[in-house]
Amino acid sequence: MELIRGLHNLRPRHRGCVATIGAFDGVHLGHQTVLGQLIDEAGALSLPSVVIVFEPLPREYLAPGEAPARLMSFREKCLRLSQLGVDRLLCIRFDESLRGMSAMDFAQALFVRGLGVQRLVLGDDFRFGREREGDAAFLRQLGQREGFSTLPTQTCALDDERISSTRVRDALAAGNLALASRLLGRDYAISGRVVRGHQLGRQLGAPTANVELKRLRSPLAGVFAVRVDGAGLSAVPGVANVGTRPTVSNGTRANLEVHLLEGSPDLYGRRIDVRFVHRLRAEKKYDSLDALRDAIRADIDTAQRWFEQNSPALRHSMDSSDT
Repeated sequence: MELIRGLHNLRPRHRGCVATIGAFDGVHLGHQTVLGQLIDEAGALSLPSVVIVFEPLPREYLAPGEAPARLMSFREKCLRLSQLGVDRLLCIRFDESLRGMSAMDFAQALFVRGLGVQRLVLGDDFRFGREREGDAAFLRQLGQREGFSTLPTQTCALDDERISSTRVRDALAAGNLALASRLLGRDYAISGRVVRGHQLGRQLGAPTANVELKRLRSPLAGVFAVRVDGAGLSAVPGVANVGTRPTVSNGTRANLEVHLLEGSPDLYGRRIDVRFVHRLRAEKKYDSLDALRDAIRADIDTAQRWFEQNSPALRHSMDSSDT
């Protein structure tokens, strides 16, 4: 997949495509429906498929203290879109200049002069331009004048309720990982590079991999049973803490720490994927490091029991040993 950063990097060879635009935070099943239509339409017209996103997300720019937690980093989004078969990703910087553009100026600069779109696939809630004045009806009328067509997508629902990034966030915040997985079409995961921490986990008898979150807040918090992939690992069970570490820190930035239940590879500087499979408990502030050490040991025991009860391979091994 080709990544294009900014309208100024569009070239004549980028003109002529089938495009869609949106936040695509989480790339959930609703997004995947839009992307499936995008790729099908592009294939039918023998044109490249283009996804257009903004960085930072508009709500992060307009109200950084109130914006919802990201479901995925920009890098994670790029990887997921590439895996789904998107040809090009155009990332536009959201700033004061873009915020002040009228819907007409924005659409002309992007869809007409910039990309020369032949067909525009639109999600059911897309709005754009100053004061969010642009919508699907506006683009349909513009397309009739400028020679491109628009294709609206149907709302994608689960259990008679619309699938949305907000619904995924609500499920994660409530610790309902099963619902989040159904909405996403996969386990919720956070990917990042392992960095050196304060070695506190090692001092407490449970060495951890500290993973860069690349976001101020996490959409979920607490202690979880996880599976870890990447850096030579494949579905290795572990225990993860996501939160602000209130026992040892007064900070507000979220951290992700993972203790592997099998092996102790050197992961510093390497990227791993942490898949959240079961919530064990909420994050808690303890009165002492001894109390924290006891809680960590209890979490490890609880996670090990959960994996024994929920891992087909482990159950088969246990059953075989009984015969």
